[in-house]
Amino acid sequence: MVREIVGHYQDYKEPGFEERRFKHNDIKPVIQKWQKNNLFEVNQVGKSIENRELYLISIGSGETDVFLWSQMHGDESTATMAVFDILNFLAHDSFQKEKEAMLKKVKLHFLPMLNPDGAEVFQRRNSLGIDVNRDALRLQSPEAKTLKRVRDSLEADFGFNLHDQSRYYNTQGSENPATISFLAPAYNYEKSINDVRGNAMKLIVQMNQLLQEYAPGNVGRYNDDFEPRAFGDNIQKWGTSTVLIESGGFPGDPEKQEIRKLNFLTILSAIFSIAEEEYESMAIADYSKIPENDSKLYDLKIKGLQYALFGEQYILDLGINHSEVYSQNEKQLFYRSYIADQGDLSTNFGYNTLDASGFDFEAGKIHAEVLPNLDAVEKLNFSDLHSKGVAYVRVQNLPKDRRYFNYPIVVVGQNFKVSEEIKVGMNPTFFLTKAGKPYYAVINGFVVPLDGEASNFKNGFIIRN
Repeated sequence: MVREIVGHYQDYKEPGFEERRFKHNDIKPVIQKWQKNNLFEVNQVGKSIENRELYLISIGSGETDVFLWSQMHGDESTATMAVFDILNFLAHDSFQKEKEAMLKKVKLHFLPMLNPDGAEVFQRRNSLGIDVNRDALRLQSPEAKTLKRVRDSLEADFGFNLHDQSRYYNTQGSENPATISFLAPAYNYEKSINDVRGNAMKLIVQMNQLLQEYAPGNVGRYNDDFEPRAFGDNIQKWGTSTVLIESGGFPGDPEKQEIRKLNFLTILSAIFSIAEEEYESMAIADYSKIPENDSKLYDLKIKGLQYALFGEQYILDLGINHSEVYSQNEKQLFYRSYIADQGDLSTNFGYNTLDASGFDFEAGKIHAEVLPNLDAVEKLNFSDLHSKGVAYVRVQNLPKDRRYFNYPIVVVGQNFKVSEEIKVGMNPTFFLTKAGKPYYAVINGFVVPLDGEASNFKNGFIIRN
């Protein structure tokens, strides 16, 4: 049945959340919509440090309480979007018989955006500067106190701890990104398995089986070392069967809209399974068969590059990542790339891979002409500059409120000097050449083929020194 529901997903998808960066004020109108719907019970259950409201949205009349909380890290919003979609599904006039039967057996409680202050600036930590997920013992933050109080008041049977993880995680031994990762947190250092944790494991086994139909090979399992300060571990310890769901990366999905849909599918399937107690037939032993998360994935892997240093020739692989930077002035997300690793990366993988065997590294040159402003940069012939090995251009008057632009060049200040070496941490801007002729420009970590092939180039940026 869940498969059929997913076929109608667009009917349930909450509009206005096509990008991951949204704030407390963006979700308040959606919550007000549910406040006006008699199906839901909406209560303010707390406030953040900066006085933003924390809401609990409940539906159902069953004896089994299921508690789901999202975005305790302010920059982890994928599951929050999926929660909105699930609420829309529950309010929709489709699949009425199935929903009524389910809601007679369970009562669902959703706490979206537990850390609205972090979401306001899209950062992991709250206004106190702490990780809310490491505040389960001291309970210093009001967000942590709210989470503990709600869990205790519900005495929830099942809990879903909803997060995002790095897009650089892969499933162990595979080039596949760990798009969805699970964990049934341990409740002690011995990693014991009682009925509470065992039920979480069984539920994960069932969710994984379904996910393999939609994202085969893209499901991972988190390390289950006990963390005594973490909420997941403690909520498991307090008697709630707790499932951690982490949303990672997926090719071509920077705003995690496909992963949002996978969350919708996964969480909804678990809710129906809990209602019908289907998970009880799953084998706990199958939990350990889910491959563990690994961290061997880059945005771009360049392999086999020939690199000259002090008169000697070497072969290097480069692992390049595109770091996301949000520009408040330009209200846009841009990328500033860096070399994450170099050397023998034969056991690592890339979302994109370029075989540079037979190509030489050549540092980019600086354009001979100093331009007066950024408007003059826009008029340059970038293809012509790249063919000459030019990757940088000096500009006299750099606006203080600009850091990025959409042209394949790096703008620099008057005192900038090109590095002739490759170093971990540096911005990857250089050329791949044969016999001195450039074939590829690598500008801010994005490959620009010089033969006219399509490029996934995103943006250049400004270095002011």
